[in-house]
Amino acid sequence: MEIVERTKGGVTYLAASGFEAAGGVAHGFSTRLGGVSTGVYESLDLGSTRGDDPVHVRENYRRFFSAIGGDVGRVALANQVHGDTVRTVTAADVKRDLFDPEPYEADGLVTDVPGVALVVFAADCLPILFYDPERRVIAAVHAGWRGTASGIVERAVEKMAFYGCDPAHILAAVGPGISRCCFETHEDVPNAMTAALGVQATPYIDPVENGKFRVDLKGLNALRLRRAGLLSEHIAVSGDCTMCLPEKYWSHRATGGVRGSQAAAVQLLPL
Repeated sequence: MEIVERTKGGVTYLAASGFEAAGGVAHGFSTRLGGVSTGVYESLDLGSTRGDDPVHVRENYRRFFSAIGGDVGRVALANQVHGDTVRTVTAADVKRDLFDPEPYEADGLVTDVPGVALVVFAADCLPILFYDPERRVIAAVHAGWRGTASGIVERAVEKMAFYGCDPAHILAAVGPGISRCCFETHEDVPNAMTAALGVQATPYIDPVENGKFRVDLKGLNALRLRRAGLLSEHIAVSGDCTMCLPEKYWSHRATGGVRGSQAAAVQLLPL
């Protein structure tokens, strides 16, 4: 399985080849290309809390969902807080309006309800999508370094198991985010990874000058997915670094937080 780039209706997004081959699901990782927003939000801003013009954000959602083949009228979002909570989503969680405040905090969503789109946001942190085509269960998580250290992807696999999913059947796609090349940190981040994973974390941590470290969040999440029972061939990781590609993605670090947001969405299609 691999991450591939698609452009439809002028909207450029990334997709997982394994999800496409399995069928039965609409999904995609947005870029910043193909929308109508202007200024610092140019152009496909999907963040509903960043200060962008709501008219522009609504049109961006319409364009993004049209490109990935999903239904923009039935989305479920969460107030992301860099934790490891994965919330079960039902039809009651579908937003009446995109700009309604979120009533709960979570960094992951899981459902088996057809037609409900799970949406997570990122602009350096990792958006990760899951799909079990056998049990028809999906999940979406937001994994920053804190979520990576606490194992949010493993929490997602555990939640999917409640629906009867076998980890060996689950497909997982790690979307664009800050890569090892640019994620330079103080010792708190590598310390959190080694505290959680022991020596298994060390291949994903490089010491650099001034007592800092570079950390491979993508590799660490792929490791955690394998630890959770996913097959290596069922894990795809985007090579795109959000900080290296400012024309294609927003990076929270590169912009000092003055930015729009990428989103990742996954939605079971009715049979």
